[in-house]
Amino acid sequence: MTFEELGINYDLLDAIEYMGFKNATPIQEQAIPIILEGSDLIACAQTGTGKTAAFLLPILDLIADLPGGETSTLIIVPTRELAMQIDQQVQGIGYTMGIHSIALYGGGDGDEWGQQKRALTKGADIIIATPGKLISHLNLGYVKFDKIEFLILDEADRMLDIGFYEDITKIISYLPKERQTLMFSATMAPKIRKLASEILNNPKEINIAMSKPAEGVLQAAYLIYDKQKGDLVAHLISENPDYSSVIIFCSTKRVTNELAKRLKKKGFDAEAISSDLEQRERENVLNGFRSRRIRILVATDVMSRGIDIKDINLVINYDVPGDAEDYVHRVGRTARADSTGVALTLVNEDDMYKFHRIEELIEREVFKIPLPEQFGEGPAWRTPSKGKKHGHGKFHKYKKGNSQHKHRQSYQKKKKQ
Repeated sequence: MTFEELGINYDLLDAIEYMGFKNATPIQEQAIPIILEGSDLIACAQTGTGKTAAFLLPILDLIADLPGGETSTLIIVPTRELAMQIDQQVQGIGYTMGIHSIALYGGGDGDEWGQQKRALTKGADIIIATPGKLISHLNLGYVKFDKIEFLILDEADRMLDIGFYEDITKIISYLPKERQTLMFSATMAPKIRKLASEILNNPKEINIAMSKPAEGVLQAAYLIYDKQKGDLVAHLISENPDYSSVIIFCSTKRVTNELAKRLKKKGFDAEAISSDLEQRERENVLNGFRSRRIRILVATDVMSRGIDIKDINLVINYDVPGDAEDYVHRVGRTARADSTGVALTLVNEDDMYKFHRIEELIEREVFKIPLPEQFGEGPAWRTPSKGKKHGHGKFHKYKKGNSQHKHRQSYQKKKKQ
């Protein structure tokens, strides 16, 4: 379905066409009419499905005719990276319509605080904020939210995981009760349902491909010892010179920094990004990665959600994420929208049960690639014995069978393509 068929106004259609959007994604096709009709909405959709545009386009349409100089829309997000991304999209799409936005997040200097205060007191059409930073402004008593008509919570499950539940409820206490509220989440956990029941009014509900990686992601794993990981990563990158954009996810800041240094010493264009960097440094690294000046980004999970960088060729999970849902968000950095990509996971002996839980979540067995000969043998695959739960009890070695053989054929075929 086209955006014109969805009822988007002509000023927006010109901006959408200029930015290269053609047909709506499933989440956009379902969400946009609901938002335009004024209903509250809870939407569950995986990363990379176009859910940011699913709420931005109808909101920009709805506020186009509202009086200027008043804040009509508040978007709450879990990270400053996501706040910056949404702010950039508003500026890109809403520029010709005279719609203005500002992003509020931590890590800035005194000048940025002053700009944020002016926007909160004099009004900006759209405020995009992380909960902690917005609470800091609210506590000082000068924030004007009496004209808010639209509230959007993006990555709501992530915000609750981080511990922002009380901050969110406090922020909402400053807003008019008569408003349209939209909640977007990658999962529909009980805590999301609870929050939705408290802040939404007779919401419509959308569920799109919950907790499943995009079809275009070619997934595979290596069974490996920790001492082999660094050399294998360097080998994978060297063997694929056509992969111009690579993200490597690590579980800790220490491993992130060490791996980036190791890759640099081998001559690769690699940079680390984590909460250790100042905000301006993080922005510089991200801009370098977007513009392809930096080929390899080594990141902690701060990057796994909310960053819209197109055409990432390869995602490597250096460590298996502790939360199976985080795997979906990590591999979701590649194969966004209609593109394709490769996601490889390095699985050591201790992480096998966590990876087994991931396979259960995505309802498929991920092909295990043999290590290249020069690396020697890795550990044998083990899965929990029948009747054993939560990682307790005996494990048994994985037996190769028809299913594994089919995965091998599928992987080799796609790799050649």
